[in-house]
Formats: sequence, C-alpha cells, structure tokens
Amino acid sequence: MTNNSGKPHIVVLNTRAANVHSVEKALRKVGADPVVTSDPAELATADAAVLPGVGSSDAVMNALNTLEMSEPVKEFAASGKPLLCVCVGLQVLFDSSEEGELPGLGLVEGNVQLIPTGMTDELGSAMKVPHMGWNAVRFTNDDANRNLLFKGIPQGSHFYFVHSYRCVPNEQVEVAATTDYGVEICAAIARGNVAGTQFHPEKSGDVGLQIYKNFLDLASTTAK
Repeated sequence: MTNNSGKPHIVVLNTRAANVHSVEKALRKVGADPVVTSDPAELATADAAVLPGVGSSDAVMNALNTLEMSEPVKEFAASGKPLLCVCVGLQVLFDSSEEGELPGLGLVEGNVQLIPTGMTDELGSAMKVPHMGWNAVRFTNDDANRNLLFKGIPQGSHFYFVHSYRCVPNEQVEVAATTDYGVEICAAIARGNVAGTQFHPEKSGDVGLQIYKNFLDLASTTAK
C-alpha cells in the first residue's frame, strides 16, 4: 500500500532503545518516505519495516514487550513483507542472548554470544571489546545469488560496527555475510523476507546507503 506520496509505506519501529532518526535520515536520502512509529496498527499496514536497536538485547525486548510490539513483529515477519533489523535489532531475532535474561523473538534459531576477550591481532595488539570501527565484510554468495538486499555491493566493502556480542545461528545457510574480529563474526543474516545486519548501514557511507536503496526497491515491489 503506497502512501500519499506514491511511495511504499515503510515504518521504522521506535522502541526507544535505538537511534531511529539516523535510520530515518538514511531512508529519506535514498528516496523513501518512512514513518517512525511505536504503534502496532501502523506496522500492520506497512509494506516494509526496519527494526533498529542499540544498547542491550534486554532493553530492546523489554521495549517491544511493553509496547505490545513483539507479536506484531513476528506476524509482520510471517507476512512475507521485507523486515530489516539492525545491530541489536538483529540480535533480538534470535532465541536468546548471553547479554540478558529475556528471550528474543525466536525468528532465527540460535543464540547471541559475547565476543571472546583477550584476543590480539597479527601485530600483537589487544583487540578491544566492544568491537568498534570499520571492518571488511565478505558475502557468502556471489552477487547473482545473494539476497536482494545485498545486491550490487562489492566483496570486501567496509561497514561500521559497534557491538560486544555476536550472533551464532544454528543454520549456517542463514549467514549472508561475515567479518573477522579475531573470530568469525556473523555480519548479516537473510532468511527469506527477514534480514539483519550487525553493522550499521546508516553509518557506513555509500555502501550502507545501497542497502537502504535495495530495501526501498523491495518495499516498492511489495507495495504493487
């Protein structure tokens, strides 16, 4: 369902535990007209949705539960419409996290684990946790066989990460991209219409904007 501007109806879910405005700004930059909302009814009418998150998994899940958004997010994922989850938004897709006590949404089987501490890089320097900064990302499929969200992005592109925990899915086929930070880090997952990135596309320059452009294209297809 397009909005009054003729553009697909994209919502950015405001859990009050995320920097929704940077996501909103990135979407507007690629031509979208997103709506920031905490209203489950608004989500139900959307063509596509973004679930950002910062801080802790418990903070995001507590917000979703308090706002009565957990079940609507699951229903939206089951609808087949594009759902993009960012950073802690990705982590709460999983069953559980070592970071907190609340169960996740359970949309991806697996758990979220603390990045090992005490690691050193090839020069012997300590690798700090949280992992903060730019890292090269390698997609698990070539461009022709990737999830549409990641089309057109060169292998080895650098994205911006800020996190202390890493996602460990039970099924490796759901891993869309990885990066290395002493151990292999799941940088992105894709499961049909549901995708998530551990990195922040909205803070990752042109390659990050390409992800949001691809997301807009997917939403436009849904809206037709």
